[in-house]
Amino acid sequence: MSQLRFLTVCSYTALITTIIAGCSSSQPQTQPAGGSAPVSAPAPAKPAEPVTLTLLIGSTGTPYPATQAVAAEAEKKLNIKIKFDIKPDGTEGDNLVKTRLATGDMADILYYNSGSLLKALNPEENFVDLTKEPFMANLLDSFKETVSSNGKVFGVPGGSSNVGGILYNKKVYGELGLTIPKTWAEFIANSDKIKAAGKTAVIGSYKTTWTSQLFVLGNQYNIQAQVPNFVADYTANKMKYATTPAALRGFEMTSEVFNKGYMNKDFLATTYDNGLKMLAEGTGVQYPMLTSAIDALAQNYPDKVKDIGVFPTPSDNASINGFTVWMPSSYYINKKGKNVEAAKKFLDFIMSSEGQKAYMTKSKANGPYVIKGSKVPDDAFDGIKEMQPYFDNGKTAPALEFVSPVKGPNLESILIEVGTGQKSPADGAADYDKDVKKQAQQLNLPGW
Repeated sequence: MSQLRFLTVCSYTALITTIIAGCSSSQPQTQPAGGSAPVSAPAPAKPAEPVTLTLLIGSTGTPYPATQAVAAEAEKKLNIKIKFDIKPDGTEGDNLVKTRLATGDMADILYYNSGSLLKALNPEENFVDLTKEPFMANLLDSFKETVSSNGKVFGVPGGSSNVGGILYNKKVYGELGLTIPKTWAEFIANSDKIKAAGKTAVIGSYKTTWTSQLFVLGNQYNIQAQVPNFVADYTANKMKYATTPAALRGFEMTSEVFNKGYMNKDFLATTYDNGLKMLAEGTGVQYPMLTSAIDALAQNYPDKVKDIGVFPTPSDNASINGFTVWMPSSYYINKKGKNVEAAKKFLDFIMSSEGQKAYMTKSKANGPYVIKGSKVPDDAFDGIKEMQPYFDNGKTAPALEFVSPVKGPNLESILIEVGTGQKSPADGAADYDKDVKKQAQQLNLPGW
């Protein structure tokens, strides 16, 4: 057969086949003779069941609802469902986390502190190393340091950084003719005027035990400014709170506001949420606190948040005036969990622009973000904007727990004793110096 004839026959055959196929597909399906049923198309495959991950998190503030918002999007985009497990705050929550890890009962993902409290959990043994995950390239190195151990990175952040200082009701400050204090003496003078006006000068919320620590923790900037080598010497057991006047000052502040009667009478029964209510309504005027509280205020008192500002914990020298900065808490993957790869996908989603957008629907910025490209938006709260000049001028220092692994577990209970007159500032500081020794030895730190 000639090549031309062969091609002609093939073309004709292909044309007939196409016509038959076209006619067949264009005709409606009819029941063939004999009454047999037509052949039906295969049923669509059922959607895959979602992978369920458990996530252990506290319920205070906005990280919980913000993580819920991310989880809702992740379920739609990744077919990953998050089952939340709520833990208590403070020492009780820390003990629960340690127990869960020790018994092998930890959730797939843990939302927990960065810094020294993470290191106390032995991250190399308990959490998945995320160092080589592609999404880690989007994190600032300053944050990575706070979730690292022996050069390995274990966490991704939830939300922005925030600072420790004094939240204050700007409306009441204006009514009483007060100005932001630059020194502790000025803070005391303001507090006297607030008390004389029949309002609570310093809000105490010791029912939520961790809130007792803010004068001591927020004083870290002042310590660094006066004793630049404090972090290194404290970590090496060469310097103590009780014998370093700048460090002891935070214990003295805690004691003084109690002795002068500045706090609400029921401060031992007052919770963090009650404290925020007092601040928003102006019955309490100054609240030693983290600025993450501003976000919680916006959720619960959206018409009042504009009245809330923040200033640094004052030192005794007006030229020393700056903020102590907290890195955000983080998400960690349980190394012994059964769904490690799905958990990595969820963390990757949290870090994405879509995940961050979902997070921010429930948690606005409390300070600068630690994910590259995430900026504090123009509609940030006024209290957050008041922080910016301190960051621009370098008037910030990281909280001690982010630059030293030495942090004892009982600081909050010791400060409740100091803040209720049961223990002197010097005795409280000495007890805390003893408290940190055990942890430092467990970490095998030199000099301990």
